[in-house]
Order: sequence, then structure tokens, then C-alpha cells
Amino acid sequence: MSARTGGQILVDQLVAQGVERVTCVPGESYLAVLDALYDAKIDVLTCRQEGGAAIMAEAYGKLTGRPGVCFVTRGPGATNASHGVHIAMQDSTPMILFVGQIETGMREREAFQELDYRAVFGSMTKWTTEIDTPDRIPELVARAFRVAMQGRPGPVVIALPEEMLVALAEVPDVPRVEPATPAPAPADVTALEKLLEGAKKPIAILGGSGWDEAAIDAMADFADRWSLPVCTSFRRADRFRWDHRCYVGDLGIGPSPKLSAMVKEADVLLLIGGRMSEMPSSSYTMIDIPVPQQTLVHVHPGAEELGRVYAPTIAIPVPPRAFTPALASLSPKGMPAWADATAEAHAAYLDWSGKTRKLPGDFQYGEVVRWLNENLPADTVLCNGAGNFAGWMHRHWRFSQLGTQLAPTSGSMGYGVPAAIMAKRQKPGSTSIVIAGDGDFLMNGQEFATAVQHDIPFIVIVIDNGMYGTIRMHQERDYPGRVSATRLKNPDFAAYAKAFGGHGEVVRRTEEFAPAFQRAVESGKPAILHCFLDPRALSVGKDMPEGAPL
Repeated sequence: MSARTGGQILVDQLVAQGVERVTCVPGESYLAVLDALYDAKIDVLTCRQEGGAAIMAEAYGKLTGRPGVCFVTRGPGATNASHGVHIAMQDSTPMILFVGQIETGMREREAFQELDYRAVFGSMTKWTTEIDTPDRIPELVARAFRVAMQGRPGPVVIALPEEMLVALAEVPDVPRVEPATPAPAPADVTALEKLLEGAKKPIAILGGSGWDEAAIDAMADFADRWSLPVCTSFRRADRFRWDHRCYVGDLGIGPSPKLSAMVKEADVLLLIGGRMSEMPSSSYTMIDIPVPQQTLVHVHPGAEELGRVYAPTIAIPVPPRAFTPALASLSPKGMPAWADATAEAHAAYLDWSGKTRKLPGDFQYGEVVRWLNENLPADTVLCNGAGNFAGWMHRHWRFSQLGTQLAPTSGSMGYGVPAAIMAKRQKPGSTSIVIAGDGDFLMNGQEFATAVQHDIPFIVIVIDNGMYGTIRMHQERDYPGRVSATRLKNPDFAAYAKAFGGHGEVVRRTEEFAPAFQRAVESGKPAILHCFLDPRALSVGKDMPEGAPL
């Protein structure tokens, strides 16, 4: 061993853990790390705002199952990045945020940009710590990777005092960390089999993290043998193939009434990976709390989650990738009694997702989403933030592969653009697109500059209706006709794209969209298609009330 600076030791640990890329907004508080990155074989994405940088890291965690890594400076850099940390916590995504910190000798003086990171991030991370001496860097970084991945995945924040990063130490590196994965107890698997043998209306709900392609394939085989109806949770529709004969839809905001009834009337409910939190449970109305009316089998990687809200009959504390292989041993003794009902539910899903209603105006948004779904490759990564615009995507887009839906279950606006940039960087051979509302886009639209700088050709479809649509919808419900703070006056988003050095076009009519999209692809540049939606098209299922002010 030879003496290394704390900054060099830290970067060497990232290399040892297999980190291939990091995101950052540079800051003087961690200059020693930036210098060490100069010689490392790590792709460094320089971002324009810490919220965007943190979301890119979170998206990496979703795509790979390994922690996304982000560096930001102290104080305002950290608070900006909290946007992405909160998403990682609610979405159960492995992520590590490294934050610059003041010199330790200045603590508790309210020094320049000083924050108590344990207090600031304590409620939205799995672990928040500070490294005081460089000889502990390998130990604590390895622990951070393990904490971020093991059990229920989530974010870790590590503060880096400035003088620690330039101090010298002789210390060995820690080998690559792999999370410990428990196996389901055989007795629990046998008990599940007995429940299914006696069931009349079972259903499975897939969500959360901890999936891989093998887990999805195993789940598909299990569902096929048992003719078991399977739905996916809010913004987790890529956990099961849409065209599988047992797929019956997704539980999001405004789910199919038939699907909602299936869940409420089920006698056996198999919940794998997810938490059935507020959005997929329609504000906790589908499953009684604390004792469900259904017989609940809950499979979740975090033991602390099991029974926290819903009391399960069987609680299995393992991730989906460890649970689904055990299903291979389970086979029904005959044709399940619910087989015909599953076929009917799948047909109902196809009908629900396939029909688009006529919207006011010349731009038929539903038809555009269907066109994209029918004409883009199956590995296209679709990204979005939050807003009523997302309802059309959730209704009409049909997902075929894991990792093709990047969307925040936390409902965080501004997610789509940075997530799509990371998706394209991570999967350069795939198509990466964002559908964003006009309000949603400008939450992190500045990262379009990051895509141009790093030559990452993704496509943003901005749906412009001149309002914060979700809030306007709630206003029309609760305070009809009284429009307050929800109108927006927007820039020319096509010109915005060109100003950054990208490709931009305006789309006002449905028939203009396909050729504009093709030109965006052919440009080879980051692109924005500025699409105008009539403001009367308030949501995927509802128009503005007659006579409401626009």
C-alpha cells in the first residue's frame, strides 16, 4: 500500500464497486474527488442543477439494481439534490449521494453553507453519515453500497468534510459488495399453494424493486400454469408483459373500474415487491387496514414493511428475484375455477387500454401515444414526471420489458428529462423518450443542456395545455370556475431546444406528429417536440366542464 488522499481513496472505492458512471454538479467542497476522477475510468456527467443530477443517479439505480452515484456540493447543492433522494426513498431505489461538507473544525458555527446532514436527510434515507477520517472511507463506502441494496433498497447520503478529502492514509480497498439475498421459507411456499387450491377469486399485484428478467419470466410461467390474473402497481407496468394472457392491467391513478373491483373482491391477494401505498390502493380503499378483507400474502424485501400497514396472513421477507424461482414447484391439480374470469379480465384490459376517446382540438394525444407504442421498438424506455398528461401514457402504453418504464411513484414533477438522459447513456442502442407536461418539463428542463453537452440523443415530447393540469382539475372539482395560480404562459419549447444546440419542432395537429418525430430521430440530436393540447382536454377521461374559463 501507498499513501493516498481521501479523494483518491474514495474514487478507488467506486472503481472497486464497479461504478461505471457518476453524475455531479461540481463544487469547491469536493475538489479532491473531482481531481481523482480525472484519472479514473468513470463516465462523469456534468449536470446543470443538483436535482437533475440526483434524479439521473436514481434512474441508474432503477435500471441496474446497483446504486446510482451522485456528487453535489454542500448546503444549497445538497438541498437541491434532496429532490432525487426523496424519489429514491419512496421508489425503493438504490442510490448514494456524496455531499461536500465544511471543515470539521468549523462545525456548529453556521459556517458557509453548513448543514447537519443527518438531521436534513434522516427521514428520507436508509442511512446518512459523515466520514471524518480517510482511513475509514473503504469501510463506510462498502457499507453504503450494502445498505443501499440490501433489504428494501433505498438512498444513502455521505457527507465529506473538506480537509478529510486531502488528508493522506494507507488503507486497503474493499472488494465489490453483493447484497445478501434470503430465500423464502418452504413452509410459506407450501402455505401459498394451499391458499390457491382453495381460492375462488385470487389476484397477484406486482410492484416495487428487486426484479430481474428471470423473476418476471418465472412469474409469467407461474401465472400461466394457474391462469392467475396479474396486475401491476402504479408506474411499475414493466414488471409483466402486457400481452400475457393473464395480464389484467395496472393499478394507478384512476384505474379501470373492473380491475379495482377484482382487487376488492379477491379472496386471495398475492402482493409481490410493492407496498400498496396511497396511489395504487386508491387512497387506501382497496385493502382494509390493518386487517385486509382478502387473505393477503405479502412478499417484500424489507421485513420492516411486512405488517406495517396491512396485516398479512403470510409474510415473506425476500425480494421478487428470490421469491419467484420458488413458484416453479407449484402446479394446480386441475383447471383453476377462475380461468374463464382471467381471460375475460385480460380482454377487458385490452379494451380499456386500446380505446382512445375524441378530445377537443386538433391534437389527439391518445392517438399519438398509441402511434408511439405501435411504432417504436419494444426496448424503448419511456420516462415521465408527474401531471395529468401522464394519464394517457398509463392508459395506452403497453410495456413488454423490464426497465422500459422510468417514472416516480413519489409523484415528483421534473423527473422525466434527467431520467431519460441517463437511460440513453446507459442503453445507447435503445430509444429513450420523455413525455412531459409544460409545467413538468420546466422543473428540470435545464438538463437538456447536459444531453447536448454529452451528445445524448433523446427525445422530449412536451404536452402544452397552458396550465398545471392536475391542480386545475382539482380546482374544477372543489372550486369550480375559480381559476387561481394554475395558468401558465410558456416559451417556444422548439426554439428552446434549438438555442441549446438540439432539434426542435412545433406540432399542432395529430397528423404532424409522426413525421416530426421521425425528423427528430434522424437529426441525431437531443430533440424537443412542442405539442399543443387543447386545454379543454383536462384528463385522459374527462374534459373541462362546459363554460369553465380557459
